[in-house]
Amino acid sequence: MEKRMKIFEVEPEGYKALVGLEIYVNKTELTHTHKELIKIRTSQINGCAFCLDMHTKDARKYGETEQRIYTLNAWRDTPFFTPEEQALLALAEEVAQISGHVKDETFKRAVELLGEKYVAQAIILMVAINSWNRIAISTGMMPA
Repeated sequence: MEKRMKIFEVEPEGYKALVGLEIYVNKTELTHTHKELIKIRTSQINGCAFCLDMHTKDARKYGETEQRIYTLNAWRDTPFFTPEEQALLALAEEVAQISGHVKDETFKRAVELLGEKYVAQAIILMVAINSWNRIAISTGMMPA
């Protein structure tokens, strides 16, 4: 894939609006671990190399282990993730693949383990990372 445009130069106001969502997410109660797991897993599903590169580096900076990063795409088959992380990852997968809808049981499990406010904040993050993935992929952003 070749770089197609720098969208922040072509449409700075739209880009700035999405940055505003990111600023909000950074002020939420979501832990760094939860944020990065959601960003990495969503970026895996969407196939966004730019975001995978960025967020695996960020995850390591916040103390995430190589083992968990490497097995994230198979999280259901490992003992490495907490029930709360599993609930968030299941929700993130269903939000990323929204045409299949978010199942009631997935949503209820997340709320049961994390509370309604935390899940609401997580969904906003999930929407944001899906947006960033789509911008990066459609404009040809490449990892440095």
